[in-house]
Amino acid sequence: MTRRSVNGEGTGVNNTPQNGGHPGDTPAPKEEPDAPNGKVELRKKVTLLRGISIIIGTIIGAGIFISPKGILKNSGSVGMSLVVWIACGVLSLFGALSYAELGTSIQKSGGHYTYILEAFGPQMAFIRLWADLIAIRPAGLAVISLAFGQYILEPIFMPCGVPEIAIKLATSIGITSVMYLNSMSTSWTNRIQILLTFSKLLAIAIIIVPGLYMLFKGETKNFENAFEVSNIKLTGLPLAFYSGMYAYAGWFYLNFVTEEVENPEKTVPLAICISMAIVTFCYVLTNVAYYTVMSAEELLASQAVAVTFAGKMMGNFSVAVPVFVALSCFGSMNGCLFAFSRMFYVASREGHLPEVLSMIHVRRHTPLAAVLVLYPMTVFQLFVGDIYSLLNFMSFLRWLFIGVAVLGLIYMRYTRPDMPRPFKVPLFIPAIFSFTCFFMVFLSLYSDPVNTGIGFAISLTGIPAYYIFIVFDRRPKWLQDGLDSFNRSVQIILEVIPAEH
Repeated sequence: MTRRSVNGEGTGVNNTPQNGGHPGDTPAPKEEPDAPNGKVELRKKVTLLRGISIIIGTIIGAGIFISPKGILKNSGSVGMSLVVWIACGVLSLFGALSYAELGTSIQKSGGHYTYILEAFGPQMAFIRLWADLIAIRPAGLAVISLAFGQYILEPIFMPCGVPEIAIKLATSIGITSVMYLNSMSTSWTNRIQILLTFSKLLAIAIIIVPGLYMLFKGETKNFENAFEVSNIKLTGLPLAFYSGMYAYAGWFYLNFVTEEVENPEKTVPLAICISMAIVTFCYVLTNVAYYTVMSAEELLASQAVAVTFAGKMMGNFSVAVPVFVALSCFGSMNGCLFAFSRMFYVASREGHLPEVLSMIHVRRHTPLAAVLVLYPMTVFQLFVGDIYSLLNFMSFLRWLFIGVAVLGLIYMRYTRPDMPRPFKVPLFIPAIFSFTCFFMVFLSLYSDPVNTGIGFAISLTGIPAYYIFIVFDRRPKWLQDGLDSFNRSVQIILEVIPAEH
């Protein structure tokens, strides 16, 4: 794709009257202290700690605090539910290890999109990108943001309910602040992500420590007959695993920003393994703490499990729990947006999205247009769309495409045996994980064929879109001129230029 620049040669140097520029042009960017040679590019600012905070910060959202009951409901017993939590942690680790191999052998940002592109070509990668852009990402971000809006206002309105319009306004402010943060600075985005990750680990510690204290004092009545055979529902176990895999989803987000990771050959596998160990440990012990204080019936009846737990254990301190939940949601919003924007940036670089999305801000070195592209669609869905229905349509597609990406790892072992692989996993790991993903897709088709069918139909609109926008690129001159003019206008307004490689 031809790269056009508004000012000079795209380096921001030839844009003063003395250098042959024009008086109205944007002045040349001042060299940043952390910008070697003043190159405009995405910096390698993701260290091991920042990588861990991205993964943990996006995996742990509101679910463990609000409704960790899907597993208990479908497994039928306390003991079996803990087994499922551990098993889902191990299966997610298998997926994460597979992605660690993909991330170290294909050192490009973009996550699922990039791996499907490398293994199976541009058409399948574009279909994944199309589903992400028109539905999955805006709806997913809107849902996390709505949880943030609700829980940040809950202490103010207690004991009454929070008005719907107040939730949406608070949600809009949350989305806007996350967009602003990601637009302004990669370093500050990562620093705040670390802070938010520590805050959610603190919230989990506030649940685990008193729960385990009660357990060691002999409060074990809820664990008696934990594996009672009459309660275990074998037919519900697949649905319990489905809930568990969703709770762990998010281990793949570091792979979306591989190009910004310091020393990715070591950092990516290490960050993934440490994060998955911490998350599995936290999830299992949090559930043990819940079961120590609440019976299975109380947990299933609770609207917000952590609030019920805190009310029993801490009295008035339970008011702080919604604030911790809101901070947890904010961390997930921040980590998700940081990752998504890099996927759009890479897709633009590959020629699958408008060129301006792969441009970098001249001073802040952030992919500004790629960050902002989700903003209008997310806010639109927030106020207009039925977000939860859309998520029901699209949720299974996540597992389908992750399964395809991991299948691509196995495929490339045979088609590209000489590819450098600094980190290599035994083949049974991606094989088991891709089977799990496809099983979950089958489960969606079996349990909810109508919504799953609609989701397939929405994603298949990516096929005509691919041919209209990518393959048949002989556009009328007036349309091409209009698109070029639009690209240049956005480039000037946002002060972005093509990245230097």
